[in-house]
Amino acid sequence: MDDRTVASALYRAVAIIDPVLDVLAARDPLGLKARTHRTATADDSVVDKVLGALASALNATDFPGTEAWEKLDSDARSDWWVARIGALNTVAVAFPGVFGVLMNRLPLQDLLGFANQAMVLVAVAREAGVTDRSAHVQLLASVLCEREIDPSAPDTPEAEEEPKPERGWGPFALLRAMWDVASVLRDVSSELAKRPHSRAVFRMISAIPLVGGVASYFGERGALSRAAEQGRRWVADHETIPTARLSK
Repeated sequence: MDDRTVASALYRAVAIIDPVLDVLAARDPLGLKARTHRTATADDSVVDKVLGALASALNATDFPGTEAWEKLDSDARSDWWVARIGALNTVAVAFPGVFGVLMNRLPLQDLLGFANQAMVLVAVAREAGVTDRSAHVQLLASVLCEREIDPSAPDTPEAEEEPKPERGWGPFALLRAMWDVASVLRDVSSELAKRPHSRAVFRMISAIPLVGGVASYFGERGALSRAAEQGRRWVADHETIPTARLSK
């Protein structure tokens, strides 16, 4: 498969991922993020107190936009995407492992695993100040596909002209986005096996029905952490203006 085909698919995947991350970082439909920056007063109503309690719970998760999030440095924010969002999506990635070796022979787990790692890698890059979409494509190609592609390759008319549907918020939005990304990546199915995978011991146990789901989860968590670390090294090795294309 040529680089341009891979780059085009990854570009369309990033076009789905970026708006979802924007929504998670910026949207505050219930005003809970804003409340984490507010100090409770004696005049607060019952509703204020309930919302304040919910805001405190949200703040305890260090969710983007909260007071706790503002206190995190870029490394801690990158770790948050791996530990919180990546972990949530990994449940969906690991679920086929419940059925053991039969499901492991299908490409579903690799497809979802690739999509999950792609979402986290883009989030990690953004926290490091890398915001250019073509740079994200280069990053994904390098870490997940073992390809060093031409930074101009992703700029295809097809990718630019595709409609960008409005994205909702919350955990289900993440799972929907991961599925949408996986659907786009079916065009490059031959690249899926190149991503960081579970350790051998977890792959062996994942062939066993029922317990295979647990093994798949921990194996995929480890693979996700390694992918994120590779992504950080890639960004560090490509120092340039954050919003510009990155190339050696």
